[in-house]
Amino acid sequence: MRILLTGSTGYIGQRLIPALLDEGHEVVCCVRDKARFNVKKTGGLLSVIEVDFLKPETLDNIPADIDAAYYLIHSMSTSQGDFQKMEEASAANFRDRISQTKVRQVIYLSGIVNEESLSKHLSSRKNVENILATGSYPLTTLRAGIIIGSGSASFEIIRDLVEKLPVMIAPKWLNTRSQPIAIRNVIEFLSGVLLNGNTFNASYDIGGPDILTYRQMLLGFAKARGLRRRIMTVPVMTPKLSSYWLYFITSTSYSLAQNLVDSMKVEVICRENNLKEMLSIEPMSYEEAIREAFSKIELNQVASSWKDAFASGILNADISKFAEVPVHGCFSDRRELAVADIDKALDRIWSLGGTNGWYYGNWLWGLRGFIDKLWGGVGLRRGRKNQNDLSPGDALDFWRVLIASREERRLLLFAEMKLPGEAWLEFRIDERGILRQTATFRPLGLWGRLYWFSVLPFHALIFRGLIRRLSGYNG
Repeated sequence: MRILLTGSTGYIGQRLIPALLDEGHEVVCCVRDKARFNVKKTGGLLSVIEVDFLKPETLDNIPADIDAAYYLIHSMSTSQGDFQKMEEASAANFRDRISQTKVRQVIYLSGIVNEESLSKHLSSRKNVENILATGSYPLTTLRAGIIIGSGSASFEIIRDLVEKLPVMIAPKWLNTRSQPIAIRNVIEFLSGVLLNGNTFNASYDIGGPDILTYRQMLLGFAKARGLRRRIMTVPVMTPKLSSYWLYFITSTSYSLAQNLVDSMKVEVICRENNLKEMLSIEPMSYEEAIREAFSKIELNQVASSWKDAFASGILNADISKFAEVPVHGCFSDRRELAVADIDKALDRIWSLGGTNGWYYGNWLWGLRGFIDKLWGGVGLRRGRKNQNDLSPGDALDFWRVLIASREERRLLLFAEMKLPGEAWLEFRIDERGILRQTATFRPLGLWGRLYWFSVLPFHALIFRGLIRRLSGYNG
């Protein structure tokens, strides 16, 4: 079967690709920028096309001879524009183009909607479903609540809260009930309904066997990790304060925190259906899902992460445009040093950030990350999904990976922290074993120039120490 997959670079999409390939399907992945697409496993027929569903003129790239299509596009974490209008436009453009193909089924992953008063996020998901349902094809909708898996937003937020706070003073929405589901089961349901005629023109709520409050999920996570935690809820905490609470303690962005808080006030409990019996799927318990997530983390096998969604609006269109570092009108800090061992130097470069830190002046990097959080940026808490491997498009603390080529001995990062300009950090090792480390800053107006000169003393300290550590010198 020839399957069209939207949201191919997203958290769910990256998990679904290998599952579809393992089943022998041909997968056509829709991406906005091929330079950002990287899938390790391609044991089957896989092709990539560039499509932006907010630009109807790009939809002609979608082939007509497809058998089924997955719609996995969501915009909740965006800080650019109105995500509800963006989701409506994307869905309408998708529907119009797919209706012109030979598609026999469209599968949409939505959120559980079982209350009259919905959050903006859940209301938008429901609206997208209504738009997709007007196409000339059978629609199958799967509705999930909290998804638990290594790299998922929900899992990482729960992890941040539990591991960082022995005592929590939390909002009353921690008493809201939800029905979490393991990411493995989500993929099983998504692949199980594929071209299954019994699921055409139907919607199903999918969840695990446990119905838990957010408080119970936090305490259950703590128990699974052998941690003792106390949680006290306060009757009054405004949505804005709740959003800031999540934003500063966890790795989430403020825009995502706002939408999550809005959604957490609404119960998401599955309505009864026979889908799991129809597909012979036995959903994992919450505790089992946590254990499986940590087994992937401990083996450094996190397949995808919500943190890889772009924080920088200018990168959303085409990251390849920023792969050529500018020279004119820029400031730079260039350093060179011979490496003691090329392979070991590359290993150190490829392991920058995350739990390893930045090898030199970590407290200064941490301070910069804290300042970035205060200004509404991503800070350092995003870390990285894999501590030893990097791919274009990956998040790396407050950087975005543009180029990661061990063959060319080159790593290029683009800054996603709040800046009065644009910044790149590049590492290259030439054929003589000389490491060239270059920090480039393109200022925006007077404030950008003042910023560069104000941080020069810190750059001199940090970048000198960094290149020495990367090169194998500890002095």
